[in-house]
Amino acid sequence: MDGTRQRRRGNTRRRIQDVALELFAEQGYEKTSLREIAERLEVTKAALYYHFKTKEEILVSIFEDLTQPIEDLIEWGRQQPHTLATKQEIIRRYADTLAEATPLFRFMHENQATVRDLRIGESFKARIHSLRDIIVDPDADLVDQVRCASAIFTLHAGMFLLQDMGDDPEEKNKAVLEVATDLVTQAHRGAGGS
Repeated sequence: MDGTRQRRRGNTRRRIQDVALELFAEQGYEKTSLREIAERLEVTKAALYYHFKTKEEILVSIFEDLTQPIEDLIEWGRQQPHTLATKQEIIRRYADTLAEATPLFRFMHENQATVRDLRIGESFKARIHSLRDIIVDPDADLVDQVRCASAIFTLHAGMFLLQDMGDDPEEKNKAVLEVATDLVTQAHRGAGGS
């Protein structure tokens, strides 16, 4: 397939994903039909069917595409020295990844039963455990291990629980990142790191 055709097909796939996620967020996954997605896109159901046969296929593709940066981050982190700078960089990059995929993570938070039924939740949980394993010093005491794990969840809390705090989302994100970084820094120092 030539490059132009591949890009057009990729753009159509992305448009379908964006519209589907928008509808899933508006009215819920279960209440959204392929017909409604096609109508919002102003295409036939057959045209939509060319790219995705089911809503589940659409949702799984959204999840895979938007969480690929987490996989990339895990792979990168596993190849780095176990230093404070590496841990801080992982937290910073993970914060950026969450910001890029905010609509997906909001959907996951608000549709936990669907996420669990489609096994997306298990895959996400495994990725979070992998991130945790990279930033936690296994020889650290339990309090410092909890601090590192809490740094990840601080970033999640910033997305879900603190949405209505503060007027400036950028300032809020900066504050959340600072707290998460502080937790990792304190844990690293407590573990005798340099």
